[in-house]
Amino acid sequence: MPKPEILHVGIDLGTSRSAISASNGERFVVDSFVGWPVDMVAKKVLKRNVLIGHDAVANRTMLDLHRPLERGLLKEGSEKDVEAVRELLRHLLGLVGVSTNGKVAPGSVRAVVGVPAAALRTNKQYLRNTMKGIVDSLMIVSEPFAVAYGLDALLHTLIIDIGAGTSDFCVMKGRYPTEEDQRTLTIAGDSIDTHLLQLMEERFPQANVTVFMVRDWKEKNSFVGEPKQRVTVTAPVKGVPTELDITNEIRAACETLLAPTIETMLDLLSRVEPEFQERVRNNIILSGGGGLIRGLPQALEDALKQVGGGRVTYMEDPVFVGSDGGLALANDAPESDWEKLSA
Repeated sequence: MPKPEILHVGIDLGTSRSAISASNGERFVVDSFVGWPVDMVAKKVLKRNVLIGHDAVANRTMLDLHRPLERGLLKEGSEKDVEAVRELLRHLLGLVGVSTNGKVAPGSVRAVVGVPAAALRTNKQYLRNTMKGIVDSLMIVSEPFAVAYGLDALLHTLIIDIGAGTSDFCVMKGRYPTEEDQRTLTIAGDSIDTHLLQLMEERFPQANVTVFMVRDWKEKNSFVGEPKQRVTVTAPVKGVPTELDITNEIRAACETLLAPTIETMLDLLSRVEPEFQERVRNNIILSGGGGLIRGLPQALEDALKQVGGGRVTYMEDPVFVGSDGGLALANDAPESDWEKLSA
């Protein structure tokens, strides 16, 4: 029998969005939400057994909605959350042309999955079990390492990957990073959303606002430092659509990221061998959706002045940076690096 053609995929399994890049040229991103109709009526209206991504969010009033990745980690304990992760992974693979019947031909699908650095220690086995029967061979790496690999930024580089659930840091030294080279913070996009919602409720107690609304406002208007313009949004106040100025609230919520990010960045830099510190300081890369917060690169560069200065660049289109890096790693990895999964 001829050997099955191998499909390599890179998957960035994110708290808010998950992306996949495949060796057949296909790339997709979906919101990391999975939902099942709550009753017979909902099922009749939706005409589907499960909804994934934007469809799930848009129809959430009719769904048992799950966001199975929390703070960048797979939720454990809930059977529904386990099934939600599997549905999300099957959906991503289906988008790039993989059969989603749960039967994987030996050697046919090899996946590199990027997870937060902390998940490598606590959730690796759990993720491994979840992937059984969905892919044949697996490699789990930290998200910032996948980003570095895709950018070919493998030596004297600091990656800061700010997602929804976590902010991940990784110093690249020309080899696979160790635990000492990496950090994970849970102060990231979700915590900004929570803080912004709290500030909105305090200032506009009669406004009817949801976390989905503030997340959308944040993604369109996030900034730190002095505002270039006022941020106004429309929300129902006592049922009446009302224009609200949330400039100060957006700034305050986003700036909760600054102190812990700067502290972690400087701590990792201080642990780099002295003769290489200047090179790393001048090669800091911001990735993830949080890397698009206006003013953040400049704020980090200002903080670097206290240790001799540095340069921070950011990915203008970070959506596929992690999954593309995972795919590059999958294409290059020797046979010995792959872990075979039996269904």
